Amino acid sequence: MLNNYFEISEKLSAAFKFAAVKHREQIRKDAAQNPYIVHPVNVTFILWGVGLVTDIDTLIAALLHDTIEDTGTKENEIADRFGNTVLNIVKEVTDDKEKPKHERKILQIEHAPTLSNEAKLVKLADKISNIDDVINNPPPDWSNERRHEYLDWAEQVVNGLRGINKPLENRFDELLKLGKAIIPIT
Repeated sequence: MLNNYFEISEKLSAAFKFAAVKHREQIRKDAAQNPYIVHPVNVTFILWGVGLVTDIDTLIAALLHDTIEDTGTKENEIADRFGNTVLNIVKEVTDDKEKPKHERKILQIEHAPTLSNEAKLVKLADKISNIDDVINNPPPDWSNERRHEYLDWAEQVVNGLRGINKPLENRFDELLKLGKAIIPIT
């Protein structure tokens, strides 16, 4: 059994290093300008710590969920290093950056119910991480109105993910309620 823990640790460590290198030039849009890698790590910890998700491929996909979309990582790089299962999860949660932002947001709402269970978990943890940032560490140029719009949109996406993991859904609902209560409407 111990060998399995070492194997899991090695796989997660390799995925973390891969994501850290891929995102090394990026920073979050938050006021603190945190290194981008903080976000995929947070998504992974939310899955594991809140959602009690232990599936290694899902956790690795959480670490890599933005690499194709935001870094130019090629699909074969993920498949070669982490396997097709991880690649497929990452692809499911990847937006097509060639489409306008408004269209991508609509597509996320429409596609949420059709995602695999693993991709739903990653998407749900991603939304939890993002709304936590919108509430507690928003981009400095975001108005309160824009923050509320993001919360409303994230709620629509998550409504299509429901039924997959009650602890994650509860955490999302708690944060959503908090955000709507503390962000003043302008």
